[in-house]
Amino acid sequence: MGRYWKVLFVIGLQLLAVPVYAEQINISALRYWNTPDQTQMLFDVTSAPEHRVFLMKNPSRLVIDMRNTNIKQALSQPAPSHPLFSQVRVAPKNKNEIRIVVDLKKDINPRNTSLRTNSMNGHRLVIELLDKAPGTSVKVAKKPEIKTTEDKTTLVKTASKAIAEKTVKGFQKTVTKNSVTNPVEPTKVAKRSKDIVVAVDAGHGGDDPGAHGQNGTEEKKVTLAIAKKLADLINKQPGMKAVLVRKGDYFVDLRKRMQIARAAKADLFISIHADAFQNSTVKGASVFTLSNKGATSEAARWLANSENASDLVGGVSLNDKEDVLASVLLDLSQTATQDASVKVARKVLKNFEDIGELHYASVQKAGFLVLKSPDVPSILVETAFISNPSEELKLVNTAHQLKIADAIFNGVRSYFSKDIVAESNVAALEM
Repeated sequence: MGRYWKVLFVIGLQLLAVPVYAEQINISALRYWNTPDQTQMLFDVTSAPEHRVFLMKNPSRLVIDMRNTNIKQALSQPAPSHPLFSQVRVAPKNKNEIRIVVDLKKDINPRNTSLRTNSMNGHRLVIELLDKAPGTSVKVAKKPEIKTTEDKTTLVKTASKAIAEKTVKGFQKTVTKNSVTNPVEPTKVAKRSKDIVVAVDAGHGGDDPGAHGQNGTEEKKVTLAIAKKLADLINKQPGMKAVLVRKGDYFVDLRKRMQIARAAKADLFISIHADAFQNSTVKGASVFTLSNKGATSEAARWLANSENASDLVGGVSLNDKEDVLASVLLDLSQTATQDASVKVARKVLKNFEDIGELHYASVQKAGFLVLKSPDVPSILVETAFISNPSEELKLVNTAHQLKIADAIFNGVRSYFSKDIVAESNVAALEM
């Protein structure tokens, strides 16, 4: 009997010595997308692989190493007219890794190009080459010596005033409500140095279709149609201007959407979506703003990231401030922004009551990445449930799309024309 157990013990040791390999990841397809300022490679994968991406020179190449990955079929080549990619080559790097080499048509200067990757839902690996605007290198200014508590208080007061002035516009208190069914002449907004700029973001796009309806309707197409209608309404309103975050069927990185809004000096950011749920009977519209937890995590990211050192919050640079003071200023800006976001969200939600059911009767809070800009009030509108057959039919109806756009527009205009002056909580930050 002792010999029997000894044999089992030896067999057990042999089994333990056998290496355990992770399940191999398959790449089934490769596609290419170009947007006005970025080039993308999108790999369809069974799960997100361990990988690294880097550039090589002489000749210029983009190199992608992937671990424990198998390519099921030959990867598609870029079109001959592709502005950057020439051809794609694949070869095993070692026993567990493959190397994908993309020959480039021109040299890429890392100073002007940002290279990053993004795993979308674990089933797509996105490689992005982003053009940086010229002259965006960060210059860290020498921090001034702050000798006294009075000096710090003065800086906080100055910054708080700038933040308040950036958010409080002083618009007219009275405005005539406009509607699709009974249009009236556009109401003039009080004269100011520049138009009110609204960034309108159509959710998803390109290789990210978003949710699907039972009849095959894609969320990305619905959101773009509504976004364009909303932008038209805004542009017809004197004193207001719309900026479309995406103008066509291409994917824009979530942080890039925030950057586009900030670059346009937007006074408001609106992200448009169409919800989905396993239960097809669920219906109704919802409006979201950023959660407190989301704001806290974003503040930490801003303060830790050197790239944000030269950004402005409420017109006040953070790069020459002590860490504690910079944190206070950022917190003041975020508080004012969140307050404004909730106010405009309530206005928009109220207008949705006139065109359909509400999924939530009050403004909801979530950690959506596109809502995290610290100095641009931001809301996300779930216009309806595309997974509900009756709401899917409404979402593809042009007339109903216009009603949705009109509901959002009336809420936005009501906020800018009344509430900013009538409810001056933001202005109360002035010390």
